[in-house]
Amino acid sequence: MSTASFRFKQFEVYHDRCAMKVGTDGVLLGAWAEPALAFTDKKIRILDVGTGSGLIALMLCQRYHKSRIDAIDIDSEAVAQAAENFSRSPWAERLNASCRSLQSLCTERERVHEENGYDMIVSNPPYFRNSLKNPDKSKEQARHTDSLSYEELICCSEALLTDNGILALILPAEAEEDIMEIARNKDLYPIRLTHVFPKPGKEKKRILAAFSREKRSYIPNDLYIESSESPRSEAYQELTKDFYL
Repeated sequence: MSTASFRFKQFEVYHDRCAMKVGTDGVLLGAWAEPALAFTDKKIRILDVGTGSGLIALMLCQRYHKSRIDAIDIDSEAVAQAAENFSRSPWAERLNASCRSLQSLCTERERVHEENGYDMIVSNPPYFRNSLKNPDKSKEQARHTDSLSYEELICCSEALLTDNGILALILPAEAEEDIMEIARNKDLYPIRLTHVFPKPGKEKKRILAAFSREKRSYIPNDLYIESSESPRSEAYQELTKDFYL
């Protein structure tokens, strides 16, 4: 990886002007998130909250050929770079980047109608709570929940989702109980859950969680990024095979 960009099979992501660079969290969510089965071969609308470089939006646009994706972020430099990344991709006409908060989008639309809601909302949200702030303001906004709390994320997403819409998140492992309770209080229920471990023998670091208004049975699974023999486990390679060179 160069200092300025990261090259994938079908697109390149420049991230030198973004507070948070291309990383495993974004790749995981972009490869893992799925809309409802009924939407996979239909035109779908997706919202990427806190898009940064636009990585997750680009991955989803590659995966879902009939998707239209709105990517939002409160960092104007990140939005400008995401827009440039979108324009260089094969799917420029299906991607839109704008500098705005999820809260402002939610307030503007209030309760959306089914025809203009989102079939899927994805987010790799700010993830540090009650920790030392970064003196770099853009990195602080990207990493801390002050600008977007979990409660606001869930509440606004519920208001913007279609009836059959899916909310897909990647979060710190320690946030699992909190996010499940917050979602349940807004009548959003887990339908898929993956615990992410760096490698065997290490504690889990992240969760990948998907929610919908419909209660469904599900069995949580574990994913190891590395194996004892390789920096990329077979499961991680299988998940990301359409993206990494």
